[in-house]
Amino acid sequence: MGLRPGGPPRGGPPGDRRLAGLSGVLFVRHSSTPGMRAARFPAPGEDADAASLTRAAALTRTPTGPVAASAAGPGAVAAPGSAAGAALGSAAGAVARVAPSVAARQTVDALGLAARVVPALAEVDCGRWRGLPYERVAREEPDALASWLTDPHAAPHGGESLAAHAERVAAWLESVRAEPGVVAVCDAGTIRAALGHALGLDPLSAARFDLAPLSVTELTVTRAGWRVAHVNRKVLI
Repeated sequence: MGLRPGGPPRGGPPGDRRLAGLSGVLFVRHSSTPGMRAARFPAPGEDADAASLTRAAALTRTPTGPVAASAAGPGAVAAPGSAAGAALGSAAGAVARVAPSVAARQTVDALGLAARVVPALAEVDCGRWRGLPYERVAREEPDALASWLTDPHAAPHGGESLAAHAERVAAWLESVRAEPGVVAVCDAGTIRAALGHALGLDPLSAARFDLAPLSVTELTVTRAGWRVAHVNRKVLI
């Protein structure tokens, strides 16, 4: 592919420092959807849950929030009232890169950020399985589902393979290396693909990361590639 995977998440060779003026990419998983709760394959036209959007909006009215959490330092949660709240305020006028799905765009609106739709941030295209319950696909197409879960180059649903999705996300990630502080709002599969590129993991290994709705994951730029600052950080309001 000609793309450079990141180095190890910690340590690294001498002189492997974050590039001056760059803070990398802060990923925000979009608000929950009925499909998430019902264990269905992603459907890009599905609305986000109203309660989850209300929570997203509340994040921008408190001293915490997805962008604030990125500056909170080690630990899973940015506590209300912490100095990390300044980061959210500084992002108020930022333009977030957003996946084209309805739920991702609704989340950006709720967060009060301007949006630039980026097709490369879309979830993997699941073809004819879009919106179907995982249980139904497992029952009606067990062999096809097994190939999907074990072969990253398989696309038995007629859509996109996990490998193709990973390559698409990796290409986008490399394209924003030189940009200062990118906020990206998308779903879990795209964030996992970015983590896989940063850590040099194959798509099946990267799929093991748990990512909650409205959690934040941050990648920082280094001379050697990418470093993982934190994963699945949940924010209290």
